Amino acid sequence: MICGLDEAGRGPLAGPVCAAAVVLPKNFPRNLLGDSKALSETKREAARTAIMEGALAWGIGWATHEEIDDINILQASLLAMKRAFEAMLTAYPALDTTALEAIVDGLYVPAIPIPCKALVKADAQIPEVMAASILAKTARDREMVRYAALYPQYGYEKHKGYPTKAHREAILRFGPSPIQRLNFRVKG
Repeated sequence: MICGLDEAGRGPLAGPVCAAAVVLPKNFPRNLLGDSKALSETKREAARTAIMEGALAWGIGWATHEEIDDINILQASLLAMKRAFEAMLTAYPALDTTALEAIVDGLYVPAIPIPCKALVKADAQIPEVMAASILAKTARDREMVRYAALYPQYGYEKHKGYPTKAHREAILRFGPSPIQRLNFRVKG
């Protein structure tokens, strides 16, 4: 069995990075999946529901903006993936990990206790990684909408913390928000 791992939120100037771990059954409807960034919000949400209801196991993990500043975005992404895997094992204690192999989108693998390999563009090739990408992106997007209610002047509900012109202008106008990644430089 494959455990797909992926993250969302490496590129933003604000907020956490989120990761997901997913194990799908062989009969999971693959037509619901795709690159999370290319799917419409409606299709992502439909896929999210189907994944959460139909996966054999899944988990979500986070690394905060403070952790990103402390250990860098790559290490924070790997930490979030490790936490997602651990959350999955906690939620599904009967999952047979001896039958699992993890595939991670990218170049690096997290420190988890099963065989794990990195594959560039796995989120466009491996259904379990696609599913993890969708869960991570939808969870992070929801979190950024919650932050938008706390810090409305930054427009997080629109750009989700990514370095858009509007986000950069808000930072220059209001200063860093309480969820700003301070090790990212902002140019006007």
